[in-house]
Amino acid sequence: MQTKIGRSSCTSILVGKNATIDQSVIIGRNEDAKTAWPKHLAFNKHQIIENNHFKSKDNKFEIDLPSEVFSYSSTPEWTDKYGVFEEDGINEYHVAMSATESAYANDRVQSFDPFDTEKGILEEAMVSVVLPYIKSAKEGVRRLGAIVEKYGAAEADGILFADQNEAWYLEIGSGHHWVSQRIPDDSYAVVANQLAIQEIDFSDPDNFLYSKGIQEFVYSHHLWPENKAFNFREIFGTHDDSDLAYNTPRVWIGQKLLTASVVQDPESFNLPFIRKPDHPISIQDAQRVLSDHYNNTPYDLTNPKNKNQATYRPITVATTQESHLLQLNGENMVHWLAMGVAAQSVYIPFYPQGTKVPTMFKYGKETYSANSAYWVFKLTSVLVDRSWSKYATYLSSTQKQTNLALNKIRTKYDTLIAQDADKEIELVNKANKELADTAIKNFQKLNAQLITMQTADSPLRFKMDPNL
Repeated sequence: MQTKIGRSSCTSILVGKNATIDQSVIIGRNEDAKTAWPKHLAFNKHQIIENNHFKSKDNKFEIDLPSEVFSYSSTPEWTDKYGVFEEDGINEYHVAMSATESAYANDRVQSFDPFDTEKGILEEAMVSVVLPYIKSAKEGVRRLGAIVEKYGAAEADGILFADQNEAWYLEIGSGHHWVSQRIPDDSYAVVANQLAIQEIDFSDPDNFLYSKGIQEFVYSHHLWPENKAFNFREIFGTHDDSDLAYNTPRVWIGQKLLTASVVQDPESFNLPFIRKPDHPISIQDAQRVLSDHYNNTPYDLTNPKNKNQATYRPITVATTQESHLLQLNGENMVHWLAMGVAAQSVYIPFYPQGTKVPTMFKYGKETYSANSAYWVFKLTSVLVDRSWSKYATYLSSTQKQTNLALNKIRTKYDTLIAQDADKEIELVNKANKELADTAIKNFQKLNAQLITMQTADSPLRFKMDPNL
């Protein structure tokens, strides 16, 4: 991810509207980088900026932007020293974007069209220069694709887009070439740090978009036989041994959770990009995928038997900064946000059209501070990690209680807003504050309980004579 501190190693999910229980389109991702690197929540206002220009702090990429900037939610870094890294959000036109799923392109492709690390667009800039200027998911694909073709890309990435009707996944495979596929309405995709899109149908613009000249580029450099189906993953992607421990098992477990009827190998290079679920997917199912650590399998790192003996890299890890799910259903849109490690946090269903950020979601630096939402949830992780088997039940109980309370609050305000649309922003800001306060107070209470309990865990314990 960040050039100065290493790339991200995220996991993403995209779900078509007919694959969900309520016809929602859902996209989401875990943002993974460092174990202590806080994120904030932001609500960016609609504004007009004359001579609007973006200049990266991470490399020398810069671009002129439209003067009209749409409002949107985002999750920026605690510092902009290395760039803003807004990462994800939903804009006022009900368009969602998440950037990026870091990937890797093979040496064959890079030898002919290398990444421009000096001036090409990086993850750091993508949400900032695309999401505030688009009115549909497909428009987002085209805007980012045009930027890559004109300015070049600095790295291989996967970018998620969604609107009320469809989800699209775009992958950058070289300095100037990319493809994008629409997720079928009845299907989903789970992606884990690999170029994942497979066969491209160049005659189907409703479901596939791509960079200008990509076929000529591939065939002129003898990167793929012309008489074979154009398989982007095979042409541009990697097949390293590290993929078998680091990447493919995450796709395997995601598909196992949603399509258990299909038996697959966690070390298979042939896991499909697109899958149909065994049953309609709920937002809780998507949360379960992004919070998975191979629960109830032989690879679960929370099992004491596996301590310091990881077989496969799990979806949820200690380096997760935040996990988000962006849900679009008609006029209803939800920016679900879990700060810190998803498995040890809780997803808060924020209204992205808000104008006031709940106070503790505006604070938090690299060093722990009690006034930061990120650090409240991160402290829970640290405390539970001391003995997962001993303290996980307390965490689970708090998560269940909090999830129920948050869903009730969200339902209450959905009803109030529908009844009084003139007070929408006032109600939204009130709802976001109540949602944030409820989650934080519940986890602060849990943290106090865990700290108190752990006072008895000292190695300096000694059975004292009660008469002394």
